[in-house]
Amino acid sequence: MCNTLRVRWTITPQTAPQPWIACNGCGMQRPFQSSGKIRLNANGRKLDAWLIYKCLTCEKTWNRPIFERKTVGDIDPAILESLQSNDPDWIRTETFNIEALRRKSQRIEEFSNFEIAKELLEEAPGWTALNIELNVPFPASMRLDRLLAGELQLSRTRLRALYDGGLLQTAPDAAGIWRRRIRNGTCVLIDLATEVNREKVWRPVAAGGTA
Repeated sequence: MCNTLRVRWTITPQTAPQPWIACNGCGMQRPFQSSGKIRLNANGRKLDAWLIYKCLTCEKTWNRPIFERKTVGDIDPAILESLQSNDPDWIRTETFNIEALRRKSQRIEEFSNFEIAKELLEEAPGWTALNIELNVPFPASMRLDRLLAGELQLSRTRLRALYDGGLLQTAPDAAGIWRRRIRNGTCVLIDLATEVNREKVWRPVAAGGTA
């Protein structure tokens, strides 16, 4: 659409999920936190890799398998280099691997502290629609309705009314998307043609401090 204020919101969780594991030191289930360190073990041409976690109470370690008994030649060279160098960016990404954690723990504690950066991508003169693109680099527990309500300073009832009235659309338009976790690449389009003071009311909350 050529009459659009287009923005991108990057939502980054600040605390990685913490699995609850039976701690040998405490003798009970405890939350564990990533140490940010990788352990590698070579056996001939086979390689094991683990991400080391520590108990938040006694600091007893737990090794979460990344892969086991994998032939070196079958490992992506970029991943192998990241493992060997303890690359902090790669490790941070892996600490948010919810599916891998769920294979090892029935209880995963997630956190609601997020950093949200708003970027102005395009501003058409006299714009009457708002297009929000979500950039979610790591899995986040934030629901779409809560994100929009909080950042646009609207009630969820108002949001629902906009949606039911056809003034708010999402892509993809999946059933129950409002109550689902936000996903990378989701777009929200809001028709604001009938809204007064779009520049003063909607632009600041949509684009943040962008001038």
